Amino acid sequence: MSSTADQTHETTASQATRASHDDVQRTLEAVWRMEAAKVTAVVARVVGDVGLAEDLAQDAFVQALEQWPRDGIPTKPGAWLTATARRRAIDRIRRDVNLASKLQQVGHMEELRVAELAEGDFDAALEDIDDDVLGLVFAACHPALTAQARISLTLRMIGGLTTREIARAFLTTEPTIAQRISRAKKTLSQDGVTIEVPSGAELAPRLASVLEVVYLIFNEGYAATSGRDWVRGDLMEEAIRLGRVLAALAPGEPEVHGLLALMEIQASRTRARIGPDGEPVLLLDQDRTKWDWALIRHALAALERAVSLVDPARGAAGPYVLQAAIAACHARARTADATDWARIVALYAQLGASRPSPVIDLNRAVALSYAEGPAAALEVVDGLVASGSLADYHLLPSVRGDLLARLGRDEEARAEFARAAGMTQNDAEKALLLRRAAGDG
Repeated sequence: MSSTADQTHETTASQATRASHDDVQRTLEAVWRMEAAKVTAVVARVVGDVGLAEDLAQDAFVQALEQWPRDGIPTKPGAWLTATARRRAIDRIRRDVNLASKLQQVGHMEELRVAELAEGDFDAALEDIDDDVLGLVFAACHPALTAQARISLTLRMIGGLTTREIARAFLTTEPTIAQRISRAKKTLSQDGVTIEVPSGAELAPRLASVLEVVYLIFNEGYAATSGRDWVRGDLMEEAIRLGRVLAALAPGEPEVHGLLALMEIQASRTRARIGPDGEPVLLLDQDRTKWDWALIRHALAALERAVSLVDPARGAAGPYVLQAAIAACHARARTADATDWARIVALYAQLGASRPSPVIDLNRAVALSYAEGPAAALEVVDGLVASGSLADYHLLPSVRGDLLARLGRDEEARAEFARAAGMTQNDAEKALLLRRAAGDG
């Protein structure tokens, strides 16, 4: 190893802290969670291949597991990982350069030269990587990938989660996640997807794809589709962390701040959403003193920023800003009776006009039931039933059952709750619906 690399890695006895293997493991996992995106983004800029960059970053992680217990934890572990991964990238490029591919490698060799020059001043070299990290986010959420692949790759590349952690989070097997990630990286490589932030007409749909992935991760934590637990706090926290990263990387995008506000408001209710036995507690029945009011204040500030960034010349507020505004109506109400249901109905109407969806219509019907009464809402819900658009959506019979119960049509209501219970895959939610089907609660 060269003296320059020795200085960059900072692993001499005078510069590093000797540590046990367990200490190294804990430190490395924490550093990786925070630095994975930066490490991968810097390497991808050198090799020009997102999948290869992620592999090289993982190689650096493995090398740290081998080297740090012996040499000590570096004083700047994130810089050590990035420098090691970049050195591997440079070595890879040198091996690959030959007469047949020399012309194709010219651009990479220029990156190699810049990278080598930067090694003497690593901190300065990291000052301009935010755009690369944002470009990595767009790559991981590329439309060429399936939704499941985008989620897995984002959690791996941007979130720094291991294959085992992703598999556990989505209640599947490690081989399934590993294959999903491997196929995703191969697709990106074959399609020539690079680290770049789209511009012009490409930006809006690509940003929508990124935000969709983050919100899908959050929603799986907020109301798990399967398993024993209704709420998965680890996934919610990871989605919010990703949202905050995006807000820092794209501070001028209102939808980014809108999504962050929406997730934070919803997450603020976590303690109130679960009863003493783990059973779900619905919004109007929650003890609002258990809500996280500090997080709500932070979310409302994010929403205010989002609204201030909306450009009327480019159209009305986007779907995440509107959904955050709906969530804010609940967050500002200290009691359920104080909820501004009329405004919520109006916001849902605006959301539905810009983004037609039967799920939005169902949510508007719920708000309408409190603004104008359950009979008016039942007409909307019956229309959705007749259309068949939500035939496999368990919340449709659940909402219809609630409306029927409020109208005193108890027998019909119990049948709807039973139907909903048979459709959900979440154990906690199923138990709640079965209790309501039995006339309890």
